[in-house]
Amino acid sequence: MKAVKDIELLGTLVPEYDQVLTVEALEFIGKLHRTFNPIRLELLKRRHERQKQLDAGKLPTFPPETSGVRSALWQVAPCPADLLDRRVEITGPVEQKMMINAFNSGANVFMADIEDSLSPTWANVVAGQIYLMAVTRRTLSFTSPEGKHYKLNDQIATMVVRPRGWHLVEKHVLVDGQAISASLFDFGLFFFHNVQLLLANGSGPYFYLPKLEGYLEARLWNDVFNFAQDELNIPRGAIRATVLIETILAAFEMDEILYELKDHISGLNAGRWDYMFSMIKKFRNHKAFILPDRSQVTMTVPFMRAYCNLLVKTCHRRGAHAMGGMAAFIPSRKDAEVNEVALSAVRKDKQREADQGFDGTWVAHPDLVPVAREVFDRVLGTRPHQKDKPVEPDLVSPADLLDTEITGGSITESGLRNNISVALQYIESWLRGVGAAAIYNLMEDAATAEISRSQLWQWLWNESQLADGTPISMDLYNKIKAEELTVLSQGGTGKFEVAAEILDGLVLQPEYVEFLTIPAYQHLDN
Repeated sequence: MKAVKDIELLGTLVPEYDQVLTVEALEFIGKLHRTFNPIRLELLKRRHERQKQLDAGKLPTFPPETSGVRSALWQVAPCPADLLDRRVEITGPVEQKMMINAFNSGANVFMADIEDSLSPTWANVVAGQIYLMAVTRRTLSFTSPEGKHYKLNDQIATMVVRPRGWHLVEKHVLVDGQAISASLFDFGLFFFHNVQLLLANGSGPYFYLPKLEGYLEARLWNDVFNFAQDELNIPRGAIRATVLIETILAAFEMDEILYELKDHISGLNAGRWDYMFSMIKKFRNHKAFILPDRSQVTMTVPFMRAYCNLLVKTCHRRGAHAMGGMAAFIPSRKDAEVNEVALSAVRKDKQREADQGFDGTWVAHPDLVPVAREVFDRVLGTRPHQKDKPVEPDLVSPADLLDTEITGGSITESGLRNNISVALQYIESWLRGVGAAAIYNLMEDAATAEISRSQLWQWLWNESQLADGTPISMDLYNKIKAEELTVLSQGGTGKFEVAAEILDGLVLQPEYVEFLTIPAYQHLDN
């Protein structure tokens, strides 16, 4: 591997990485970083300024300066053929076996994830790019230790890649002595190595964009797309993006996000778990916004229902796909009774989405693909989507989006204990390099773990009480944490001691940490 001027690789290098970390690819991502990182940093500073406004009691509303965008008649660019029917999408990390099973699952789309379901060790991130290249070239395969061979079917799901969010860096690559933006690293390597072949195969470079907090962050992605396409002599508009509406601030700017990306966007997705996390995080210092047990915050509570209604109406008015949220249930191989109850809940959830007007939905496990497909087939029939469903006048108000009143909601000891246990188990798994962890029959990723640890902080620092009147104190947290650690640490293996140290840093200090992955990233082995 040849050195590239002013780009330093700090991660371990093995021969296989040469196919990804080429001189030309590194020069390309270096250009991306030098051109756009200053803007990224300014937008991150803007996030902090907006948080100060929220802390001071200034609640969000639809931006007055963009009222013209919301009232004007315009639509996004037409959808590519292989993104026209998205009734069932499956998600998972860029790991060989999981990818092959997902591509072969019968889903219409597979979101190949470099973000919340991937622990970003250097090995995971670079290997993930190798696997993405192999999918594009239809050579991805895997042989298990037991000798079972996995390979891609002739017909596979359309690939959509999710890079890491604007708030993260890739610490193993320095450009001019500065850690490169993880977003630009993930996007740039995939785009550079695969765009030509994807287009030749009748598809294209498709992306899911996470964690956006407003239209200016969408504008930055659009500028990145135009720059990247121009650099490689690719026609503008070849890239297609779907934006995850998974922050409360982005919910107030859906029209504007679609407008900024209108030549490159195909839809919006209701990223329910991160959205719940965002509500806790943004209003963490307001007692009026304290949420009950995570399990009680369903999609039918006021603020979640309003956000979904607005997303569907906005997308269909603009000709974009409205994608539903994740069914995180993991079917049990041993407990048929658990499966029966859970699958019934999944069907009900997917039916709600289909009736609400969504054009498709997400699942986390191949066994849920037929369940979701059955529901959407019944509603859509042979139609690829339901964008033609009549759009009612927009009746969703700022107050609706902020209505966290949950009748009968309460904080229970069981909910407190579950949050502690899930946070410990997920962080420990993440530290071992496993970012998608099956915990209590749910596929937990960084987003769901963020809910757990954020609720712990919110309850503790707002002097909340359990349903029986018991104060949620540091002593109570430490007592339950010790009990859970005793159970989880049996056998003496794992990284629960470090996980507990990280969780304490997230929960017990008065200064809220924006993302658990930022301090945890410093503890990854490579």
